[in-house]
Amino acid sequence: MLEEVLEYLALQPGGVYLDATCGLGGHAGAIARRLTSGFVIANDRDVDSLEIARQNTADCADRIRFHHGRFSELDQALRVFGVERVNGLLADLGVSRYQLTAAERGFSITSEGPLDMRMDRSQPTTAADIVNFSAEKDLANLIYELGEERRSRRIARAIVRARPIRSTAHLAHVIESVAPRTERIHPATRTFMALRLAVNAELEELDALLERAPRLVVPGGRIVIITFMSLEDRKVKQKFQELSRSGAAILLTRHVVRPSEREIQSNPPSRSAKLRAVEMK
Repeated sequence: MLEEVLEYLALQPGGVYLDATCGLGGHAGAIARRLTSGFVIANDRDVDSLEIARQNTADCADRIRFHHGRFSELDQALRVFGVERVNGLLADLGVSRYQLTAAERGFSITSEGPLDMRMDRSQPTTAADIVNFSAEKDLANLIYELGEERRSRRIARAIVRARPIRSTAHLAHVIESVAPRTERIHPATRTFMALRLAVNAELEELDALLERAPRLVVPGGRIVIITFMSLEDRKVKQKFQELSRSGAAILLTRHVVRPSEREIQSNPPSRSAKLRAVEMK
């Protein structure tokens, strides 16, 4: 949703912007190329992604400052570059296409790979730790609450019986054996999503982002967040409504903004994207 992001950020050529989820540098590069004296702080918790982003944005490197960190460390990201507040903040949540397609990262259902799923590979806990050592009841609750998977108990029971789970393909097969396909998505999709959220504490980090973002943006500056899951969108919607009701911000998106049909056709994974934005007072 690049066009929509740029529209809602309302870029100022001399402004300073924070891309809290730099990924491979698509949004950060597009913002930087529209700046003159301003720059972008490109933050991500994935070191590998940041390195690729550096390469992808080499043509505007003088307008980008890279930072490795989580949402809960964004205050530090600004301090590192001598910035008190930014003119706009963007967060495009979820995993990048690189993470999903790199089998060795362990996010993919369809590729054989280690049960990893860490966005930051310096952290200790992997998906394998959760899958192979959690109590069955805890595993079922995790899959139900984070994956919104109705068959969570059946899936957790099958996982425990099949331990040790050796790989992503092994896990997907175990799940598929007890939860046959009933819709267009793979039967293991929600379980993989739940594990990813748990491994990376994504909802907790989103809470940290939503708590910090308003004080990191100048009056008149904008916060733009793209989500792909209902759990995340609900949190963003509630926070933005709270900011609007309190008079701290103007709600720019009364209704969620979705990608155009043209983008969905050229980039099918974008179909789940939801964009919301506010302007700080």
